[in-house]
Amino acid sequence: MPIFISQGRYTRDGIKGMIATPEDRGEAVSKLLKKAGGKLLAYYLTFGEYDFMVICEVPNEQAMASVVLAAAAGGGVSDVRTTLALTSKDAKTVFGSSGELAASFRSAGMK
Repeated sequence: MPIFISQGRYTRDGIKGMIATPEDRGEAVSKLLKKAGGKLLAYYLTFGEYDFMVICEVPNEQAMASVVLAAAAGGGVSDVRTTLALTSKDAKTVFGSSGELAASFRSAGMK
């Protein structure tokens, strides 16, 4: 299954609610992913530009988009950024395929 990494920010209301009633958001995210056919690999609270990071396996891009939209619709998170991640084994395959394609491709402005 494809691996995705999502980062985002908690909204002000989301933070106020979690301070008033602390909860393990990893459990909620795990349940949401499971309903979409996926699996939570890791959930982290982070410092810096984003407040949290989710690493998960999901069947496809459409399922991941549905998860992100469902999570964002609740109003507790914002600015969610999701990236497809490749394992080093998959990356090796991609680099091999890219080498074959590059040999047959002419870049713009090059002869």
